[in-house]
Amino acid sequence: MRSFYLLFFSSFLLFSCNSDGKSSKKVEELKSFEIPELVKLDSIKVDFLGNPNVHDIQPESKTILFVHNYSMFSEDIHLADFEGLVFSSFSKTGDYPDTYSSLLSTLRIVDDNSFLANGYNGFMTYNFDGRLISQVNHIDFQVPNYSPLLMGHGMEKMGEKYVYINQDSPENNDYSNKNRYDEMYLLDLLDPATGEREGIIKFPKSSIFKSGKYFYRNAWDPVFHIENKKIHVAFGLEPVIYTFDASPPFELDSALPIDLKDYNYFKGADEYSEEISFFGLRFTSAMILNIKKYQDFFLVAYFPGYDQLDTQTNFENKSPEESKLFYERMKKKYPHRIAIVDSIGNVINDFVPDNLEPSSMLLRDGQLWMMEKTDEEVEKDYFRLFRVGLKVEEN
Repeated sequence: MRSFYLLFFSSFLLFSCNSDGKSSKKVEELKSFEIPELVKLDSIKVDFLGNPNVHDIQPESKTILFVHNYSMFSEDIHLADFEGLVFSSFSKTGDYPDTYSSLLSTLRIVDDNSFLANGYNGFMTYNFDGRLISQVNHIDFQVPNYSPLLMGHGMEKMGEKYVYINQDSPENNDYSNKNRYDEMYLLDLLDPATGEREGIIKFPKSSIFKSGKYFYRNAWDPVFHIENKKIHVAFGLEPVIYTFDASPPFELDSALPIDLKDYNYFKGADEYSEEISFFGLRFTSAMILNIKKYQDFFLVAYFPGYDQLDTQTNFENKSPEESKLFYERMKKKYPHRIAIVDSIGNVINDFVPDNLEPSSMLLRDGQLWMMEKTDEEVEKDYFRLFRVGLKVEEN
């Protein structure tokens, strides 16, 4: 019955978009039909005082892997079970013979007693007690342009290899060369057994980044998800999900534009600039923060971006107190959101999730997990993770 309703829903929406003068009426009728909603199915409370950064979850072994950064270059690794009990803690930064130095990506659980660290010192595999099992140096190591060490933004397994973001910087750190948009790879294929990496995906011809315009640094930061032999990618601020084949030559399969409401994104400039008003757009422009394919829907976490007036105000001179008040007001006005998108690009629900961090979506073994939002005003001696799902009911 559910499949019938969803099929009917999609057909109904297609009909409404193609009916002259009747679109608004059909949309109103859809509002009283079926709308998928994000619901909490289960939770895990981990007793821990600090600022935990969850790197991975493995439902099969009921293991949570998280890191506590207690200083800029120092961190502890912790493992907890699904009862919330931390059963192992150790550090691999600092002056240790088996240190990974700094991380290029979040830690990834390999099996029920080991995890993989992709660090400056290579691919390091440790057991859950912190003992080094193996080390494979990188063949072509470069200090990364950036490393998004956040829940839901790590390496994704594809066969015996991993897909991850390309972290290269342009030659001489020069972002003013427009040819870079033709040459750069957005994703890499990593082989932890050999230390090799291969660039696999570039901007499609239809991408806004091939429009001949200039963009600020990291405007294209990709988020991706691997599903059913396909790689789904969104390139930073561009509200499009591109789907590529997950095998060589990784050809483009489809492009799915997403019509997000009040999505205020930067569409490029005619000239490159080193001014802060150009680089600073990374904090005001809309951005796709995470994507996951779940139960035939795309879940798209995004920052909606400042409108034109707020963007202008952002770069005006302000006192420290005025800046603080402005930032607090913008944070409330433009919260991170999640859009539920069907297979043909229709946004069928768009909302601010209840007490959950949208960008933290992590999909493992068919289970979707999210981090509870932190309360900046109250320090807690625990953190919570929620397993979530989609509930489809007649509205």
